[in-house]
Amino acid sequence: MASLQDQLLKAGLTTKQKARQANSDKRKTSKQKRSGVKVDASLQEQVKQELALAKQEKLARDSALNLEKKQALLAKEQQLRILQILQHHQITKVNGEAEYNYTFNNIIKKLFVDAVTHKALVNGRLALCGMDETTYIVTAETAEKVASLDKNVILVQNTKVADEVTSEDDPYAEFQIPDDLMW
Repeated sequence: MASLQDQLLKAGLTTKQKARQANSDKRKTSKQKRSGVKVDASLQEQVKQELALAKQEKLARDSALNLEKKQALLAKEQQLRILQILQHHQITKVNGEAEYNYTFNNIIKKLFVDAVTHKALVNGRLALCGMDETTYIVTAETAEKVASLDKNVILVQNTKVADEVTSEDDPYAEFQIPDDLMW
């Protein structure tokens, strides 16, 4: 007479793969019994729970690592975007004899510009931005756009000063500030 397993296979109630798996499990448990290892259902359940817990912890670590990578990528993209804006909108050919002093990374630096550029920097129509040890002269609108992305890039952005209009009550109205008095 055929075994129960053969009868189930003939009836189509199981597959050869499931039969092999059942035989394999049966051999493993009998070998563990012969070697003196007790197969405890509670022990197996505890191992399953520990594996599930370890899997959840790994998923949590992986998601945290992915979030950090995304944030680093976004920060890098933002820095590249700012650099592209500064390089595209920078004002060049402003070399002159007027000296303009500013601080960059806690170091006082000098920039030699022409008189028109110097006056525009002082009045707030132009601004200085610094990135990667490079200084860029840009318009005030460009500086505002860059400041909306990262305020630390702006080195000098003066508030707009109206043309020097003297009031009648000013006691020093007749004394003009010398042109060579520049900082």
